[in-house]
Amino acid sequence: MSRPEGRQDESADDRGVVELVLAARSNWKLLTFGPLLAAVLAFGVASLLPPIFTARATILPPNPQQGGVAGALMASLGGLAGALGGAGGALKSPSDQYVALMQSTTVQDRLIDQYGLLKAYDTEFRMDARKELENRVRVNVAKKDSLIIVEVDDEDPKRAAALANSHIDELRRLTSTLAVSEAQRRRVFFEAQLKQTRDQLAKAQAALQDSGLSPGTLRADPRAATASYARLQAEITAAEVQLASLRGYLSDSAHEVRQTQATLRALRAQQARLEQSLESTGDADYVGKYRELKYQEMLFELLARQYEAARVDESREGSMVQVVDAAQPPEKKSRPRRGLIALGALVTSALLLLVYVRVRQWWRRANAGAPRSQASGS
Repeated sequence: MSRPEGRQDESADDRGVVELVLAARSNWKLLTFGPLLAAVLAFGVASLLPPIFTARATILPPNPQQGGVAGALMASLGGLAGALGGAGGALKSPSDQYVALMQSTTVQDRLIDQYGLLKAYDTEFRMDARKELENRVRVNVAKKDSLIIVEVDDEDPKRAAALANSHIDELRRLTSTLAVSEAQRRRVFFEAQLKQTRDQLAKAQAALQDSGLSPGTLRADPRAATASYARLQAEITAAEVQLASLRGYLSDSAHEVRQTQATLRALRAQQARLEQSLESTGDADYVGKYRELKYQEMLFELLARQYEAARVDESREGSMVQVVDAAQPPEKKSRPRRGLIALGALVTSALLLLVYVRVRQWWRRANAGAPRSQASGS
């Protein structure tokens, strides 16, 4: 009777294990002293490698949420503030943005010049120095608390710490010149709008002066309806901007869109009635120029208030980057880890030698069985 296949496999496995143990026992010197020699050599080679020190700095990125004075004054612009205040857009991932800034070519070039990294890294071209610096610097965002961690590897512990801290200094310099936060973006946007409105206001003043009326006469003129019309026109402009903003992400059937459209229709109807009233009083040229002047003055006032609010919020942010832990010169090297290298060489060489012994045993057995087969066949 033949053995079941399962038992045959088990017996073959047992036989293979026994043969492996026997081969290891017969070659115990090779399997003992060979890995030890490899570990000693690996330890010696690792000792010849220059020590690398890792400096680490931790920073807290600013909160991009809008608030402060701008939030309190948003109502002063009504719908216009809702549309213009978000013109900069919300920062989806501010931490990633700051990481990208610290890894930018601008920052790398300034650090290369500041610390003479072309000579320190023994490179001739700036692009090679950038690549070497990029390999030595790691900027990551901690998922748990959103802190930004800057790690720098260098042979000099003092230079490693200085490079880590300089990345933070360069980030501060960039954020002071670029519109990164929402307050900065709002400040830049309203600054441009304010300049445009100031130019329009100067043109309106010049046009009114050309009519032959002095500013004192204009201020004494009892045309309250004209002032009301100018404010009404500013409110219409705010409603139009708000409607355009709402249509960017809502359909025309949405409640907010319909409500804004109804408000805009009511304001335009009121404007039409005032226009008829003003035209009936005569002096249409004066009324039109005076109306344009008051409109630009009121719009300039609203934009100026919002611009100042953005500036206050920007100043309240203080330092854009708060340092949690400044980098200090490390006292111990981070690599090479000679012990781990020696242990890895020991284990790897032991496995390779064990495979070698097993293959050699199989090869000898195969060569020893070949002559016997030939002799039995003859």
